[in-house]
Amino acid sequence: MPAMRTSPATLFALAGVLLLTGLARAQVTPGDVITQANAAKVASLLSPGNYLLVQHGMQLDIVSTGKLAWPPPYKAATEKYHAQVVLAPDGSLKNYTAGLPFPLLDPNDPAIATKIMWNFSFRPLYTDDADLRYPQVASYSAGSKGQPISFFTVKHFAFYNNIGRIEVKPVPTDPDAAESGIRYRFGFFPFLEPSTLRGFGLIRYRHIDPKLEDDTWVFNPMTRRLRRESAAVLTDSIGMLPGFGGAGGGGYGGASGAGGTALATTIDPDSYFGFAAKIEDFKYKYLGEKNMLACVNAKNSPEIACASDGGLTVCPENWEMRHLYVIEADAKPGTNFVIPKRIFYIDSEGWFITASDQYDRQGKLWKTIVAYNTYRDRPVPGARVAIYPYKRMFQLALADVDITSYTSSVVFMPGPTAPDRECWYIDMGVVDNQFFIPQRLQSSYH
Repeated sequence: MPAMRTSPATLFALAGVLLLTGLARAQVTPGDVITQANAAKVASLLSPGNYLLVQHGMQLDIVSTGKLAWPPPYKAATEKYHAQVVLAPDGSLKNYTAGLPFPLLDPNDPAIATKIMWNFSFRPLYTDDADLRYPQVASYSAGSKGQPISFFTVKHFAFYNNIGRIEVKPVPTDPDAAESGIRYRFGFFPFLEPSTLRGFGLIRYRHIDPKLEDDTWVFNPMTRRLRRESAAVLTDSIGMLPGFGGAGGGGYGGASGAGGTALATTIDPDSYFGFAAKIEDFKYKYLGEKNMLACVNAKNSPEIACASDGGLTVCPENWEMRHLYVIEADAKPGTNFVIPKRIFYIDSEGWFITASDQYDRQGKLWKTIVAYNTYRDRPVPGARVAIYPYKRMFQLALADVDITSYTSSVVFMPGPTAPDRECWYIDMGVVDNQFFIPQRLQSSYH
């Protein structure tokens, strides 16, 4: 009888479980409720920024640790293609086809941090395409008492990958990859509300060539101009984008287009899903692995604004002990990012960012991100279309909080009042490359 072979993906999952169960006993147990009153119990189990959020009122409901299994097509692609993937001396990825690039990691590998970031970049959240319909973003201030100071809805938050494709033809690579050199296209358009911002939008292309920076276009219906933007500006809050501010940018956190009202926001395009900047623009440092709390099996969809902290975050939600990689990202010399340093907490099974602390140019903690993820076969209980034959991962909300002023922007996926309650359409072929041509920003306005 031939010996049984264990796949790299299975070995890695088993290693994660062993590490999780073998670490020191945690200070919390399932059933605990963490509030301001007992926040000290989780001081070592959260990022410094996320811990400040608990001290400020974010409630955590502690539940048992679950397991996150990859979608079967993603697991099969990992097993088929991972052995050919290599990391170039400059940190770029070579010979990647599909699946997780580096399922087996050695903590003594000097390149482990960069490999972890490439795993995050090609995480199993989606592989071919995704269209998040009607995500809604609410922004709060320290004194807003749960009432948003601004609120906007966008019709599409969408991606189309040319490489790493698994389920929707063409697979594993779209021929456009060779023709255009583009790895993926992303669109965030059109704004539907408030009426003063209706029609705004952003499209971004990520290139395969590590030497090429992203191409970005912004459409401003107030000036009816479609304009290019530099990659550096995407690290700032969306209100600082010149294309969103009429003839020029507004002040921090506001878009002040002609005759329009302010759009207050803390979140920047490089922080979508925790980190959306170009991997090659940063140097990475491996800070270790740690058993920490994260929200990976959220119970609410749509998510609920946190009443106990005035809406700055989402709560109460389920949090559980997870085995996380801690990675420091520092902008390379020659870049001019408003956020030059970030520390990521990355789940070792789901490969998504659970938390991110962001530091200003003086090295001080400035903002913190907390991501609210879940694991199920549909994004909302009443889904009729977005139903999958296996459980998969969804992000239901993301809070970006400025801890110097306790202002925040919370991205709800789906939004609490969105007309499309299902929101997440993953690997269904609902968008293609033509969906992301810059001129579509103008046509969508009409």
